[in-house]
Order: sequence, then structure tokens, then C-alpha cells
Amino acid sequence: MKRISIAPRADWAAKVEALGFDWHTASGADGAGTDGAGAYWDESAYWQLTAAEVDILEAATDDLHAMCTAATGYAIERKLLPYFGFSPDMIAVVEDSWANRKTEPSVYGRFDLAYTGGEHAPKLLEYNADTPTGLYEASVVQWTWLEERFPDHDQFNSIHEGLVAAWGKVKQQLKNSSASDALHFTCVMPHAEDEGTLRYMLDTALEADLSGKILNAADIGWTTPEDAHPSSLDGEFVDADNQTISTLFKILPWDWLLADKFGPALAHAVMHRRLNVIEPAWKAVMANKAILAVLWEMYPNHPNLLPAFMDRRAFPKGSKVVAKPLLGREGANISIAELGDDGAVVGGPIESLGGAYGDEGYVYQALAPLAESTDAAGHTHRAIIGSWVIDHTSRGIGIREDTNLITHNRSRFVPHLFTE
Repeated sequence: MKRISIAPRADWAAKVEALGFDWHTASGADGAGTDGAGAYWDESAYWQLTAAEVDILEAATDDLHAMCTAATGYAIERKLLPYFGFSPDMIAVVEDSWANRKTEPSVYGRFDLAYTGGEHAPKLLEYNADTPTGLYEASVVQWTWLEERFPDHDQFNSIHEGLVAAWGKVKQQLKNSSASDALHFTCVMPHAEDEGTLRYMLDTALEADLSGKILNAADIGWTTPEDAHPSSLDGEFVDADNQTISTLFKILPWDWLLADKFGPALAHAVMHRRLNVIEPAWKAVMANKAILAVLWEMYPNHPNLLPAFMDRRAFPKGSKVVAKPLLGREGANISIAELGDDGAVVGGPIESLGGAYGDEGYVYQALAPLAESTDAAGHTHRAIIGSWVIDHTSRGIGIREDTNLITHNRSRFVPHLFTE
């Protein structure tokens, strides 16, 4: 696994925008090939892997998904969910969802893996199993880059085919449950990346002969029968055209949804099988950072895992440890520190990011080495593998990199290819 510098295509921006990839550069940034805070898509380099390294990543992803599924059941059955920072309402929905997991549609998730290449074992950093992002650029944008720049090479990427097949399975599940196959896709708007992801997911669903529409989460309505009490939960969610919402694909975390004033109505509709939500609530257990400690308890010293505990005092003196908020997203409120006696932080954090998370608690994970490459200008680029799981199967990767140790929502996406 190595990083190779290359001149970006002269008209790269126009080409990716023609694909609908309109969040490639934040306002004010100077574009691909820079190290500026606003650059996101960066084709001034690519990561080259070998076929053997791809096989290692694929096998690790499949194994980790199976382990995370088992750990989800372990946490639910042993009543560990209060330690995940979940509310009682959230726990009730999760437990119900797990009990009905064979009939609840699930489409996708993304592992973040630390991998330094060769025969080294990839290490699990976290599992974005509820609201993963970076999908379109991994599936489509980097594939079109490969076709133009390196048409004789290959890429670990069958994400699109996997999504279409997954939606076909969803269509059959809805048919078996007599639910409508008219889907609604929602996020909080305006948000260019989330809206772009919704457009892409709708396109893949349409390719699988489903139907659907996109709407702002703020435009979702709630109606109850005329003779119902104002606090009645016997109603239904509707879109701006007053069409009933029976299956909802959302890019909002489950804890956000249930904290909303209509959270009780949502929980009631889901638990009474009047509303399907993709991803289902049990996936929120996998997405919670507490799963890292559960995995280490179940599979101690597994080659694809890092030591992780709910109490940093479990680490020996001198350990470098990453503190992760249980419900955190996109690197927010993560910090890295060296520990002294009894888990005390020595000399302040090595690196940290701010954010709105942390009140729900933290998990502590050993710091893992990342793939690194120093360019001609002296910048050290550190890469994290985003390994995609589509319908419970490994389907491809996208690579994010940063000059910092913590990957966050502005870290760059760099394409990849592999050779024999």
C-alpha cells in the first residue's frame, strides 16, 4: 500500500460536478491537490494497493461485520444498552428491532479501519452502521476517475452493484410484509453531502424497480384520526403531499429521531410495524462506540481489534489512548492522550477536536498506527480505510486522509486502485 502523487485532471471539477458531486470543495477552498481546510476530493494523489491487500481488507471486513452482529446481540441480551448512553425509549426500540431483525430492511454500513499495508492485520476504529457518509464518492466518483486515468487497472469497488441488489432484497421484504414499495428519503436540509447521498440512494433504488421521493426532514408531517385524542399515537407520518410514509430511508441518527418531539410517535409506529426505517434501530448499537469495548471483551486479542475499555484506567501507564464519545460522529470531541498512573492524562491531549458530544460518556481505545506517506513538500498524509458493507457483505473501499491524527468531516477523499 503506497501513496503516489499525480497531476489532477485539468478539468476535474467540471467532470465531478457533471456526476452530481457538488460537495467536492468547500466555499473558499482552492480545490483538489491542495492541503487547504476546504479541499475534500483530492486527485493529486492515489493509493495503490495489491490484490493480496484487497483480499486482506475484504476478509477482515466480513469477519468484523459478523463479530459486530454477534456483539450487538450480546449487548442487548445482557442488558448493556444503558452503558451505551441510550435513553429508555431508545432501548425499547432497539430491543424490538433486534427481535424483528430478519424482517427489517438493512442496506449498508461503513467500517473505518487502520491499515498499514502488507500482511499487517487491519484494525477496527469504528463502525458507521447507522448513517455512514462518503458513499457516492467511493462508489461512483473514484470509479469514473479510474476509468479515465487508469483504464487497465482495477479498484476494490462493487458498491453500486451491491446497492442495487440490496434494494432488490428490500423490495421483496416489503412485498412479503404487504408494505408499499414507495420509499421516502430524508435528511436535514440544506446539506450538500447528505442530499447528494439521498439522490444516489434513490437512483439505486429506482434501478431495483422501487419508487421513491426525497424530502426535507422538517417537511415530514404527522396526522391522527379526527376523533383521536391530541396525544394519540395512532396516526401516521406523511410527506408534503399528504402521502403516507411507510418506508423511510434517513440520514439522521436514531438518537436524534427519538429525541424529537415526534419521537414517541415514531417509536410507536416502528414497533407496531406501521413504519419501516432504514437503517433499522438495532444498527445504532453497532454505530455506538461502546461496541468497541464489547468486542474486546468478547474477542480479546483478536488481530482485527484494538484494546478498548469504558474506563481508561484499564490501560497500563504509558499507553496512548483515543477517547471517543459514544454517540459522536465525524471525529467530533475525539482526543488522543498519553496516560500516566491510574489513567490520568499526561501533559494534556496530543491532539483533539471540539464538538457537541461527550455528555453521554466515552469509550477509550488504543491508538493505532495509520498508513503514512510524506510528499515532496514535506506533508505527511495519514490514511484511513472506509470499508463498505452492503447487505452484510464487503463491497469496496474509499480512503480518507489527513495531515492530522484525527480524521474528521473535512478530511480529504483520495481515490485508489490495485494491481496484481
